[in-house]
Amino acid sequence: MNRRLLAAAIGLAALIAAAPNADGVQAPSSSLVLFPDRVFDGERMHEGWAVVVSGDTIVYAGSDADVHVTTEDARALDLSGTTLIPGLIEGHSHLLLHPYDETSWTDQVLRESLAERTARAVAHASATLRAGVTTVRDLGTEGAGFADVGIKAAINKGVIPGPRMLIATKALVTTGSYGPRGAPEYHFPKGAEAADGVDDLARKTRDQIGRGADWIKVYADYRWGPDGSAQPTFTQRELELIVEIASSSGRPVVAHASTTEGMRRAVLAGVRTIEHGDGGNAEVFALMAEHGVALCPTLAAGDAILQYGGWNKATDPEPARIQAKRASFALALAAGVEICFGGDVGVYPHGDNVRELELMHQYGMGRNEVLQAATAGNAAIFGLGRLGSIVAGQLADMVVVEGDPLQDLTALRHVRMVVKNGDVVHEDATWN
Repeated sequence: MNRRLLAAAIGLAALIAAAPNADGVQAPSSSLVLFPDRVFDGERMHEGWAVVVSGDTIVYAGSDADVHVTTEDARALDLSGTTLIPGLIEGHSHLLLHPYDETSWTDQVLRESLAERTARAVAHASATLRAGVTTVRDLGTEGAGFADVGIKAAINKGVIPGPRMLIATKALVTTGSYGPRGAPEYHFPKGAEAADGVDDLARKTRDQIGRGADWIKVYADYRWGPDGSAQPTFTQRELELIVEIASSSGRPVVAHASTTEGMRRAVLAGVRTIEHGDGGNAEVFALMAEHGVALCPTLAAGDAILQYGGWNKATDPEPARIQAKRASFALALAAGVEICFGGDVGVYPHGDNVRELELMHQYGMGRNEVLQAATAGNAAIFGLGRLGSIVAGQLADMVVVEGDPLQDLTALRHVRMVVKNGDVVHEDATWN
């Protein structure tokens, strides 16, 4: 029997063992049985539910009245006062960056060694997992080459703790558009890989794929206008070529785009998500909705950068940039654009991922919709069919938080337990 058929047979046997019958659900041996106050299944909240895990798989999620623990080696946990949610899926992370109020982006790229940046990423991965994020889409190493390939492998092999990773390696930019910059007579290392024209783009896109990229990231615009303004970078044909090559390998494309024209070109080229989207208007958001392109608004990044620059949120009026971001986000919601949970974490501290979810709510999304975006929504956008929901047959990635996030999203900050692939990978030792 081949490995896929064997895995399917084992999964089916576990499901049959835990299937409801006249006597209820018998928890399999060596299983994890959770009894929280409520369970968010990725779409809606349920009270009075229990969840049974066998191996790496959820084998039952439903009424706790039907669950019976009959084996001594099944671990049953009374989680009164808590909510069980799917493992959060972060859509825009940079594990190889740390907050810009500690060290500027330019100095990180030019002055910090690859060894230091990788060591920091190990700590960042651990903090991310402890915060309840069990999967991240990491969108570029920002000058650290293919270091994300090794970090992902180390996590997968159990060498270091961390979330499962979807990686974009170097990312693609046009010559002349990206930093770091300096005197024109010098050539500085860049935070992404420059590529231009059909042959160069084809070769470098394929090289990133061959080195381990799960997604191809492209900068559809950047701050390279004559006055430092954001302007489109790649032509329509170049963007279409990147998407064509990536798609032929089974990989999606993600576009950094903050201008209306950059967003329009990226949508028409066939990207799956657009990051930032600050300059989006009603027409381009309608185009995104029509083509099924999701938006990662990265609200928390701009919020953090303005605070680093001196904005006091408690006392100062909102800057024009924040007001404009609120307006563009409202337009995206009104157009029915899929919203991705992705905050550009790394600009602000890893482990503080919930900051983006709180801002999504403050900017107009309902709490249930915010939770959906961070779980089942991102799983659908990223093609993660067995993640993002608490349903029998899904991988057991789950988080126990104290309180009810549908009443107060700050409950997501009170992580008491993290389960990844059926293993308890973090428990709050101070929690009773």
